[in-house]
Amino acid sequence: MKTIDKIPTSKIQRATKLVQTGAKVGVNYLKYYGDRLTKTEDESKERLNESNAEDIYNGLKTLKGSALKVAQMLSMEKSILPQAYVEKFSLAQFSVPPLSPPLVTKTFKKYFGKLPTEIYDTFKSTSVNAASIGQVHLAEKYGKKLAVKIQYPGVADSIASDLALVKPIAIKMFNIKGKDSDKYFNEVEDKLREETNYLLEIEQSKAIVDACKHIPNLKFPEYYEELSSERIITMDWMEGEHLSEFTAYNTDKALANTLGQALWDFYMYQMHVLKKVHADPHPGNFLISKQGELIALDFGCMKTVPEDFYVPYFELAKPEVINDPKQFTEKMYALEILREDDTKEELEFFSAMFFDMLSLFTKPFHNETFDFSDETFFNAIAELGERYSKSTELRKMNGNRGSKHFIYINRTFFGLYNLMFDLKSKNIKINNFKTL
Repeated sequence: MKTIDKIPTSKIQRATKLVQTGAKVGVNYLKYYGDRLTKTEDESKERLNESNAEDIYNGLKTLKGSALKVAQMLSMEKSILPQAYVEKFSLAQFSVPPLSPPLVTKTFKKYFGKLPTEIYDTFKSTSVNAASIGQVHLAEKYGKKLAVKIQYPGVADSIASDLALVKPIAIKMFNIKGKDSDKYFNEVEDKLREETNYLLEIEQSKAIVDACKHIPNLKFPEYYEELSSERIITMDWMEGEHLSEFTAYNTDKALANTLGQALWDFYMYQMHVLKKVHADPHPGNFLISKQGELIALDFGCMKTVPEDFYVPYFELAKPEVINDPKQFTEKMYALEILREDDTKEELEFFSAMFFDMLSLFTKPFHNETFDFSDETFFNAIAELGERYSKSTELRKMNGNRGSKHFIYINRTFFGLYNLMFDLKSKNIKINNFKTL
């Protein structure tokens, strides 16, 4: 793969790149209107989505940083985005052009005052994996193989300007209106700032390892503070294959169930016991070892779950609450889904919409065990998402709904459900975390 010698870091450089990308998208729409004269609407729209996804991803991958991270986040929303975007944006998890060796060396000189070969016994200057915020190199020291994660230059400094550039796209995509919308973008900005603070990531990583190391069939790397800085992290090199690679060929159902139980227990223990959760559950953050263990990586994005959100959120997972109009409405207000300034029409529409969504989405919590390989469950989620994404009634209303905490908590559950479905895990004990 071709390497990158320079990343646009100034606001003008990054804005220019996005404007160029926007111009390509404009040309794609002109082609789309021409296609509609000779092709069906579905064929024309599919070609438009594929062209736009390609051009937007190509623009973002040279910028790296927050803009690319947002694309990665969106790739997990399989029930919201067209498939062409999901497939292309998911490349942000694995397939991004890496920094060139000279730029890697420059980064080490800046933060350690030394060359990488002066710090480690061996250091591979070409990266083995490149993603949205940083890339990973293989090194050796202490008689161990080590993974060295290096943050791309300028990423931390361009978060606010990047989000300002992506904001109009997000507002249109999610139908967000009103002055209160800033709370959502501020939440994303705060989390991205945390993700670029590698000293905080080491602290969070060590805390989560210490708290969750007792969970069966789950492994973590060890982190080395003396070989890390605010932009470089050194940890154990973990042998294994990405979860998505494993699920592509695995036929061992017992192993799939074991891994699925470990993954589910890991998240439920964090959510219900620690009240702080790894909010980045995409396949690139999990490996499967040759011994059949789940390896969890990358704890830069951790979301604290405040009690005043946790209580009503999980109360709504109970059928007796969902089906009791009085309790249901109370929780909807507590979670800011219903608002005091809503019209009668909005109250009725959003009450019905979230009743449909929650009745379906909380199904795993209505049973002692759940079959995450059940395609009808996931098809129903996708169909519901598609129905509301096409709702003309919804587009007329203020989509600015819910507590700011929904962004990362819902993202966590969407990602977790998708990973569980990819594993095809069955008979998962939902409350197993209580016995750990």
